[in-house]
Amino acid sequence: MSFFSDAEAGFLQKHLSRRSLMGGVAAGGVLATPLGLLGGRAYASGEAAPAEITVANAHQAPIPIVVPNFGAGLGDQISSVIAADLSSTGLFELLGGDVPASRQPDFHALKARGARVAVAGSATGADNVRVEMRLWDVLAGQQMTGRAYTASQSNWRRIAHIIADEIYKRLLGEDGYFDTRIAYIARTGPRRHQTTRLAIMDQDGANAHMLTNGSWLTLEPRFSPISEKLAFLSYANNRPRVYVYDLNSGQQTILGTFEGISFAPRFSPDGRSIILSATTRDGGADLYLIDLATQHRRKLTGTPGVIDTSPCFSPDGRSIVFNSDRGGSPQLYVMSADGGNVRRISYGNGHYGSPVWSPRGDQIAFTRIGHGGFSLGLMGPDGVGERTLTEGFTVESPSFAPNGRALAFCRQNAAGTGGSGFTSTIEVIDVAGFNEHSIPTTTGASDPAWSPLRR
Repeated sequence: MSFFSDAEAGFLQKHLSRRSLMGGVAAGGVLATPLGLLGGRAYASGEAAPAEITVANAHQAPIPIVVPNFGAGLGDQISSVIAADLSSTGLFELLGGDVPASRQPDFHALKARGARVAVAGSATGADNVRVEMRLWDVLAGQQMTGRAYTASQSNWRRIAHIIADEIYKRLLGEDGYFDTRIAYIARTGPRRHQTTRLAIMDQDGANAHMLTNGSWLTLEPRFSPISEKLAFLSYANNRPRVYVYDLNSGQQTILGTFEGISFAPRFSPDGRSIILSATTRDGGADLYLIDLATQHRRKLTGTPGVIDTSPCFSPDGRSIVFNSDRGGSPQLYVMSADGGNVRRISYGNGHYGSPVWSPRGDQIAFTRIGHGGFSLGLMGPDGVGERTLTEGFTVESPSFAPNGRALAFCRQNAAGTGGSGFTSTIEVIDVAGFNEHSIPTTTGASDPAWSPLRR
């Protein structure tokens, strides 16, 4: 039997046997404009942060940064979200203190507090808010960047996340991932009889809301890379099939028509197609690619009796990693996008599943079952360099942040008698294997799917 989540394995057993903020308007009505220099020298456009500020160095010694209060009320809320975003990465050390918003800071005093960089900001307005932010290089005594953001009051959290992304990118030289969302499965009720709902939240757990009503078992949400759509598995009308959910309209559409069950969907990198698995009469499952515009489907695998599932494209769209039991046990394989040149890449002890390709293209995340438990790991696209990030009773469903720096996944514990004490949470871990932490949710949660940066 191939490797699946508990719920997916159950039904298979039964049936088989950003925007760019250079000024202008961003999606959601956030207007970003540059701020002038408050005296002294500013970093030139595109000038890099000091060489000693790198992600690798921040792993060893988090960057000391002052994020002051942006003002009473809404300003305090905005600065709190910025600080929480940066702190959640494990790459920043948050320091207390004030930094003036309308003049150069006292660099000597900031140095004495151990600060490497400092943020200054203010928030004004009611129905429409204007948030100003400046980032200062304390050691050099220079302004690194300055921006003003204007939006409706309802978008204040987005402004905070966008500012945190700007700070992250300016200091570490790569895009942040704070102005993103996570789709997931919300779980309520007893362990063996849970109600599941398709849900969505900001990456920090805020603004969570349910997209389906829980009438049917729902699993495996996946974000489109280019549009406000999700693919997911639903048991609607007691027939498990893949649906596409439009986040703008709320409309749900069945994807394709298959004689058996369709499951394990994943969008292509250009967002025009979905690859999925569909069961066969001989107890197997084949991979298909479906064009979303024409509904034309193309069969990519078809070995009789073999279960091929959990496909995921490489970022360039040229290769596909998937899970298959064609060798006798569930392992990871990579093939060309046309279904040719299939080669096995997993050779460790245990069963492998849930592969997902990093947006950077350099790593594949996976779950492995062995030695009586689960582990979450990474390997190169050729299978080289396998390493474990975390272990547990159940750790599964990895999903990369859009910059490839972090992974969201589901962690579940062993239930007691009658399912007592069972928990299912969404965790985030750095790809270096440190800084694991939970995303707060109001229900049990599983099957995380990280969105691209909002545009």
